[in-house]
Amino acid sequence: MKNPIKDLNKIFDSRIRLGIMSALMVKEIMNFNSLKDLLEVTDGNLASHMKSLEKEQYVTVQKQFIGRKPNTNFKATVVGKKAFVKHLDSLERLMNI
Repeated sequence: MKNPIKDLNKIFDSRIRLGIMSALMVKEIMNFNSLKDLLEVTDGNLASHMKSLEKEQYVTVQKQFIGRKPNTNFKATVVGKKAFVKHLDSLERLMNI
């Protein structure tokens, strides 16, 4: 029998990274505070998980200032979307074993 978990993407093992990608699949662009509130995580926790996703090139980060306030937006990349869909497909196959 083929290994049923070999196609799962380890980067999505974290519930926070899974939540980030889920949110970015539904809403194309989200800002830092919206994601933080949605996932109920701290600034540092969200930033750390975003760095992991950014390192894999699964998300892009756009930083700007609105007036004097910093604003950080995130967007899933094409590579990230494909990896996430593949991960979800693998989970679905596991459910059908």
